[in-house]
Amino acid sequence: MNVKREGVLCAAAGVALSAAAVFCIPTSASAASSGGAYVALGDSYTSAPFVQPVSTTAPAECMQSDDNYPHLMAKDLGLSLTDVSCGGATVSDMTQSQYPGVAPQFNALSAQDKVVTLGIGGNDDNTFITAVAGCGSLDATDPENAGAPCKAAFGNRFANNIASDASNIATALQRIHTLAPQARVYVVGYPDILPQQGNCWPQMPLTTGDVTYLNGIEHDLNSMLQQQAQANDATFVDTYTPTIGHDACQSESVRWVEPFVPGSSAFPVHPNAAGEAAMAKAVEAAVSG
Repeated sequence: MNVKREGVLCAAAGVALSAAAVFCIPTSASAASSGGAYVALGDSYTSAPFVQPVSTTAPAECMQSDDNYPHLMAKDLGLSLTDVSCGGATVSDMTQSQYPGVAPQFNALSAQDKVVTLGIGGNDDNTFITAVAGCGSLDATDPENAGAPCKAAFGNRFANNIASDASNIATALQRIHTLAPQARVYVVGYPDILPQQGNCWPQMPLTTGDVTYLNGIEHDLNSMLQQQAQANDATFVDTYTPTIGHDACQSESVRWVEPFVPGSSAFPVHPNAAGEAAMAKAVEAAVSG
């Protein structure tokens, strides 16, 4: 089976790609003139579902955009891109097939790679979906903006799960160094989703108390990713700080993350095209620096 990626032709030895060894050969398009081979790994905040235009080379299940931050960064820096980011991915999908016919993301890595980005962690233990859907459902019963129903229901559960996931992130980073020993590795954090104070019911149906609570959860996640990057010879890219003020509660022309009901082409509570562009700038600055 042959799999055509941007700038790379991968031939799988065997019938099932997810169980096969993958051999990658640079195609003539960019290898000679590019700034190096770049592999993008990650979940939906990397793949950018519904952001137009949709990638015609990635598996449809992964909902990958041609204007996500890996594609934008590769164009700006002249890198030869292999983007295997996939919506819904967890750390386990780095080493196992997420969908039938979709290879483990680490299969894309090779000794020739110069840059690897990893944007992962939000889906482990269903952290994001539980926080967004669970808290939204609980707070929908509290239109008077009283208290923090989600915090009362979940307490330290999210923080404890994030802390327990640290070892999985560390193992993933160590494996990347083994598979791509020449690559500089960048762990990309998550952008600002909610305002720093107040709320915006019903755009994001959360009480002020739970906005503060969920901001704390995202801070915990980004802090864990930063700590594991620093401990495992990788660079953490802060996409949270430069996106403050462009959260899902802002107007359509200002926000970089869409609310529960998107106003532009993007998945709910995910970066839109402007958000992916902002993330690209943050990653480019780290890579260039």
